Amino acid sequence: MRKSLILLTILLASCTGAQQSVNNSVADGRRYCNPLPMVIGTGGNASGDVSVMRDDDGRYYMFCTGGGAWHSDNMLDWEFTPVVADNPLGPYSVLGEWENTPDVEGGWNDPFDMHIFIDDDKPYLFYSGRGISGIFGVPLDPDHLNRFADKPTHLFSFNPNHEWERYGEMNEYTGVAWIEGPWLFKYKGTYYMQYSASGTQWKTYAEGYYTAKHPLGPYTYADNNPLLRKTDGLVTGTAHGSVVEGPDGGLWQFYTIVLSNPPGGRRIGMDRINVDKKGRWSVQITDTPQPAPGVKNTRESLPVTINKMNAMNALSKFSSQQPGRYASYAVDNSSGTVWEPDPSDPEPYITIELSPATRFDEVQLFDVDAVRIMFNAGGRRGFGGGGGTGTVYKYKVDVSLDGETYTTVLDKTSNTEQRNTIFEEFKPVEARFIRLTVTEWPGTQLGVIEFTAFGLPGRTEPARVAIPPVISY
Repeated sequence: MRKSLILLTILLASCTGAQQSVNNSVADGRRYCNPLPMVIGTGGNASGDVSVMRDDDGRYYMFCTGGGAWHSDNMLDWEFTPVVADNPLGPYSVLGEWENTPDVEGGWNDPFDMHIFIDDDKPYLFYSGRGISGIFGVPLDPDHLNRFADKPTHLFSFNPNHEWERYGEMNEYTGVAWIEGPWLFKYKGTYYMQYSASGTQWKTYAEGYYTAKHPLGPYTYADNNPLLRKTDGLVTGTAHGSVVEGPDGGLWQFYTIVLSNPPGGRRIGMDRINVDKKGRWSVQITDTPQPAPGVKNTRESLPVTINKMNAMNALSKFSSQQPGRYASYAVDNSSGTVWEPDPSDPEPYITIELSPATRFDEVQLFDVDAVRIMFNAGGRRGFGGGGGTGTVYKYKVDVSLDGETYTTVLDKTSNTEQRNTIFEEFKPVEARFIRLTVTEWPGTQLGVIEFTAFGLPGRTEPARVAIPPVISY
């Protein structure tokens, strides 16, 4: 969307500043986990640049770069829908080319990442310039929304003193940046303008914000920036998102996740926004199970599989692997690596021993209650997110106490949903071993970016080899 104004943009803006309470019920005890396990549909892939709005009916609508739309009544269960209905899901019509756009240096030469914000029935357009140009805003004619009502205002540009805005994996480029992704939200009389930098190809991709008392400023840089930034683990490059009021009445931040191997596939994340007494926002980015909106007192589970496929864990096993695509990569807590079994392997599996590595240590058992799987079709990355349509994976998860007799805790061998990220909860079960078996996958090479089991420490058993007592003389 560069030169034409599409009705979708208007609909995305219609509820941006709303602060009404919504009382949608969420099942007690349910959790979410980043990256979100979004359903992929024909013509749609939740691959980033996420915009979420809440309509007056209390439903939430999500739109992403990958096309299509998702809707939900609890921000937890998202249903994919091709844009074909006469509501926020479509159909859409082009209102026409932008009219009377003034020649503003850096302000209207191939603009992108547009966002329309409605404030007291007054529409405003916000958009990114190119590179270091920054963010611009302009009022629109309410009777002709593709017509400017005034000249654009330059709100702010790249500031090299804001180190996190700089280009590079270490933010080392002092004169290069990419300022983009404006999203305006009104909260308690203050306008919060979010924006993204340094560039979507870096793990340092992050999000900051300015505040103002008018949609067109002047804007003040927040002293606790960046709002979103994470460079390690599975949730990295967190930026270019949107803000919405959740079913619990709190503010929620949606954001793009850039996988850590540039240019990187992309996923979607969300977390709560905390507001302090001075009106400053902060977000704790998470990659473990969290209470869903409106849910309290859930289990605080830990990842229990990280780096437990190595030479010290002799009882951890796998069916096959390819050079440079090792099975250990499936549990290394990195989105920059991938396990690819041999193409001739009919049912690839990976078995992880959860207890300590040496036979002299006591055996630690765990009460496992959830798993996350990040698939990567054919080892591909890029902005499509590592898998488009047709990405139906069939699999099962089994647990064992002795490594011989297994019980199935999650059976998705008849799965029909298209997802490249999975998060599934189940009743806590005692385990020393956990095994993922993929029984069917798309026609391309199977890739597993990460397999994570979550749980809590349970009981212990004696060491497999007794340690001789120390004798003093």
